[in-house]
Amino acid sequence: MLTHTLGCLGAALSMTLPWPQVLKACVQRRTSGLSATGSALGAALPIGWITYGWLSGVHLQIVTNVVTGTAGLAIMVALLATQPSMRSGRTLRLTAAAAALVVAPVLLSGLATAVPGVRPSHVASLLGLVLAGVSVIAAVPQPLSLLRNPRQELSGLSPARWWMTVGATVSWLLYGLGTGQPAVWASATVGLVSALIVCTVLHLRRERSSVAIAAGAPRWRDSVTTRPIAMAGL
Repeated sequence: MLTHTLGCLGAALSMTLPWPQVLKACVQRRTSGLSATGSALGAALPIGWITYGWLSGVHLQIVTNVVTGTAGLAIMVALLATQPSMRSGRTLRLTAAAAALVVAPVLLSGLATAVPGVRPSHVASLLGLVLAGVSVIAAVPQPLSLLRNPRQELSGLSPARWWMTVGATVSWLLYGLGTGQPAVWASATVGLVSALIVCTVLHLRRERSSVAIAAGAPRWRDSVTTRPIAMAGL
């Protein structure tokens, strides 16, 4: 019962968490700080997990990743639309290569199920291991981008999205352990570490900005409008 509850909680959080970022990227058109490679994998990985859910018979995975995949695709489109540099040949090749890490195993899994005597559950196990490995790669670009460039503009990143990711990955981690699905708990572990790094960086940058603003704020006596009054001794 507890395992099922954790799975439902993880699914609910996973379906909800991309939408604060969708709001920033698609409605507010703020995408500064988003990683192109990470966004591409965020749009492609749900395709792999949908296939995994179909082969393994875990419908929770299918429903969850249809929603998250739609959100991931919307974020990727917004990123390409708002940042011309993301449409350069080199960047497009990198994002296409990242997406291929998911699309290729999915296509191979589909072909494998057509082979007589091959059980879908066996294919799902192999696909799950591949997706867990890709999830490790997918978790790297966003925190790496933040750590490599301390002065990067981060107004396009939604803190709510990453804190919800922490909650979702914890739920999926416990769910994967409880149901004996290594692919689920392994990928959730990596996602948890990645989300914690991003949340920490966003928090520290926000605190640093607040301190800098407070330190640089002019006192009332030094402002243009109040200087004459101050000179009069008031």
